[in-house]
Amino acid sequence: MLKKIAIAAILIMGIAMPLQAQQSKIYIDDLAMYNQALDLYDENQYLAAQRLFEKVSREVDDESIQPNAAYYIANCAVRLNQKNADQLIEQFVEKYPTNPKKNNAIIDVADYYFDNGNYNRAAKWYTRVDKSTLSQKQTTRYYFNTGYTLVQSKKYDEAKKYLNRVSDDPTYGSKAKYYLGYIAYEGNELQEASDLFDQVEESPEVDEKLSYYQADLNYKLGNFDKAIQLAQEQLPKSNRKEQSELNRIIGQSLFNQEKYNEALPYLEKYEGTRGKWNNNDYYQLGYAYYKMGNYSMAIETFNKIVDGTNATAQNAYYHLGLSYIKVDRREDALNAFKKASEMNLDEKITEDASYNYAKLSYENGNPYDSVPSVILGYLESYPDNQHSDEMNEFLIDSYFSSKNYAEALDLLENGRIKGNEATYAKVAFYHAINLYNDSKYSDAVNQLDKTVKYTNQDELKKRAYFWTAASYYMVNNYQAALDNYKMAKASSSRIIEDDLIDYDLGYTYFKLKEYDNSITAFTSFTNKSNVDQVRLNDAYLRIGDANFVTKKYWPGMEAYNKAISMNGRNADYAAFQKAISYGFVGKPDRKIEDLKTFLNKFKRSPYRDDVLYELGNTYINNNQVNNGLQTYDQLISEFPRSSFTSPAMMRKGLQLYNDGKLDAALSVFKQVASKYAGTPQAAEAISSARQVYIDQGKTVEYATWVRSLEGVEITDSELDDTAYESAEQPFVRGDMQGTAREMKKYLDQFPNGKHAVQAHFYLAQAQFSLDQKQESIPHYEYVISKERSQFTEQALARLSEIHLSDNAFAKAIPVLKQLEQLADFPQNVSYARSNLMRAFYETEDYSQAIVYANQVLNDATAETAVKNDAQIVIARSSWKQNKESDARTAYENVRQNATGNLAAEATYFKAYFENKDGNHDEAIATANSLSKNYAGYKLWSAKGLVVMAKSYYAKGETLNATTILEAVIKNFTKYPEVVEEAQKELDFIKTKEAKTNSSVVPASQN
Repeated sequence: MLKKIAIAAILIMGIAMPLQAQQSKIYIDDLAMYNQALDLYDENQYLAAQRLFEKVSREVDDESIQPNAAYYIANCAVRLNQKNADQLIEQFVEKYPTNPKKNNAIIDVADYYFDNGNYNRAAKWYTRVDKSTLSQKQTTRYYFNTGYTLVQSKKYDEAKKYLNRVSDDPTYGSKAKYYLGYIAYEGNELQEASDLFDQVEESPEVDEKLSYYQADLNYKLGNFDKAIQLAQEQLPKSNRKEQSELNRIIGQSLFNQEKYNEALPYLEKYEGTRGKWNNNDYYQLGYAYYKMGNYSMAIETFNKIVDGTNATAQNAYYHLGLSYIKVDRREDALNAFKKASEMNLDEKITEDASYNYAKLSYENGNPYDSVPSVILGYLESYPDNQHSDEMNEFLIDSYFSSKNYAEALDLLENGRIKGNEATYAKVAFYHAINLYNDSKYSDAVNQLDKTVKYTNQDELKKRAYFWTAASYYMVNNYQAALDNYKMAKASSSRIIEDDLIDYDLGYTYFKLKEYDNSITAFTSFTNKSNVDQVRLNDAYLRIGDANFVTKKYWPGMEAYNKAISMNGRNADYAAFQKAISYGFVGKPDRKIEDLKTFLNKFKRSPYRDDVLYELGNTYINNNQVNNGLQTYDQLISEFPRSSFTSPAMMRKGLQLYNDGKLDAALSVFKQVASKYAGTPQAAEAISSARQVYIDQGKTVEYATWVRSLEGVEITDSELDDTAYESAEQPFVRGDMQGTAREMKKYLDQFPNGKHAVQAHFYLAQAQFSLDQKQESIPHYEYVISKERSQFTEQALARLSEIHLSDNAFAKAIPVLKQLEQLADFPQNVSYARSNLMRAFYETEDYSQAIVYANQVLNDATAETAVKNDAQIVIARSSWKQNKESDARTAYENVRQNATGNLAAEATYFKAYFENKDGNHDEAIATANSLSKNYAGYKLWSAKGLVVMAKSYYAKGETLNATTILEAVIKNFTKYPEVVEEAQKELDFIKTKEAKTNSSVVPASQN
């Protein structure tokens, strides 16, 4: 209780003059108001006291009262937690620097803040205390309180200076030692902390954690029994948060005593620090599950250890791998052993993890590295290991099981061929087959040469000869193909390609125009049992063609009959060829009959215009003129743009002329000359019309008519013919350089001559053969700009080929569409449609790409490879159009038949859709098969790994997910888009896991 200023003392001093008496009365009243404020202050009525002190300050003009009033106004402000409290204290200290209450004001406000738990503000004022004015009791309190506020601010070194000054004080000593122990505990000075806590009888009232700290200290000091005892004693007195920590101490102490069964319930009750576990917490719980045989829970727990870099993490990853093996999830174990093998912290674990990683790679494939390189890495790291013999066996077999033949060859060629020649030959062979399937025929030949050089196996050498021949055939080197087919056929060894050798030999002889040998080979093929029916049908057709070319018409017809009876592909072609053959064996009536039968049977055949033209000619040649003219008219009507239309018109005109029907003949000739200007038919028509005009005596009319025709000059006609005949001679001889030179001369002299179309065509063909493809383009364009001629179809095919080879798809499209509409040969129609499919896809017209892809699929004559291309175009186009359902169906169709890169792509999308459907086990299995079977196709392997990681994370297997994503980021930098997606997914996972695992650094903090 503060002392009041005594009124009596004032009264004694106030006996004087009347004026003095009046002054004394005023002073007495002021003191009464001041003392009333003090009474309110002593009764803790701080707001009322403050207001009265403020009134005293305003109304009392006394130097002895003013400082006291200011002091109490500020003191009340502190106790009322007013915003300007500190400011009022500051004002008092500054205004009355010599006032005895100055230091009291500072220490009072510091103590007030301290007692009310506002340690930051208390610390601010304790720094301003003048210790020299303090009593012993005040000094002791000052040291403890200052030390305590510094502990709360985690300024432990500064705090120790103050707490050590009162560590032996009877009032504050026990508390000071407690907080000194706490400082040692936080600084990991465990023994010092333990010694200090042992001197503390009980926790300070404000911090009742002594038993907890002692339990944790004993755990950290390895005194597990003592830690368990203290923690169990503290459990009933603790709140939920403290109970969680005490359960951890008990559980981890029992864990370290290898009492896993007893530890497990305590470890399970631990709730983490501020809701977060760390990697060590997950390890101990996971290991306890592992030791108790609960492998599923061990897997779930170990998988939560992310970004581990210490020996504990390595141990966890290793035991995660063992847990996967225990539940027969060997493919999943691969990631765990990979992670453990890359951490050189525990040599024994590193070695055993490396062994398991290599073995599992061999058994199940490896999505990150080639299996041979993994096994080689193990053998080189542990050359004298007990598993060396086993690993060497795995190595040899892995070259084939991995199917990543290119990398296997690189490994073998890096100084390891010697002693592994047989393996090297076999790997080179299978790599060649992959190259062949990818249309890399020259590269395939190079690899097959290695097989022939290094193998001692007759069967493998024979297969190498066969596929070398097939590769040479595909690049039109028929003589080299023949040589290798002969070497394959000469071998007595049996291979799976034996049934194809005669068939392929037949084609090779045919290309070399050795028709008798071709017939022999194809016949040998047809005599085999259980041969492919499509090839059998084709073989009969080629036997027929070879006999036809060599004028052996009866054997040819026999072969065509066999093809017709199979009712397979090109039955219409066989029927047409057979009918023509009757004409050559002197049976025109049978020829006519068969041609008429053809027209009735094959209504939609691409050979109908050929048949009509041949039938019309046969009628005319056999004096059935009316039937012939009617047939020509049918051809002209049904096929106005056929290459046979203009010849049919000419034949009709000539027949009319021969029959004396000059006006009718002249009308036909004029139509041909006008419609087919610049073609040989037009020149012939002009010449024939000239003869009609002469016969009619109308040479003036002839001159007038000719002058009306584009590019025709009467006086130059003979010069034109002479110049063209001269220019044509190099082409007849096969001299392409001469052809190009002479045709240019002709066109310079007669740019619109009557032979201009064929001149432009032959010039273009010559330039194409001389690899002057760009120079040939305008000449092909000239040909196709004119009316349909015998050169139009070939020009369209060649021009489209040039544009496609230049990836000029926009230019190729109109040419291909024209070829599709005009082609007489079915092969050219199929060619046009398949390439229109491709061109529309490349120009991002996905709807049209799908239209043409479906036409290819509906073409019975299309080969399997082309149909596979159509399926992939539908799949990719649907995907680009966000038609995932259509893309899914198409990719599944692709997957059924595709090989190589297309198979890898389709398998990736299977995994993608399985992941999207939430079928994560299936998605993981599919992605694993992608890595195992198509490891050489890195893009799809990388994309499949990202899908696999997403599925693993969806299943709660975080470690598998992050391991895969980190491997993608590290190993697939060639594909930045895939790496970007992997990084994004990894960041997402780490950010999410950081919320529950304090060992994980969120992506935003990296």
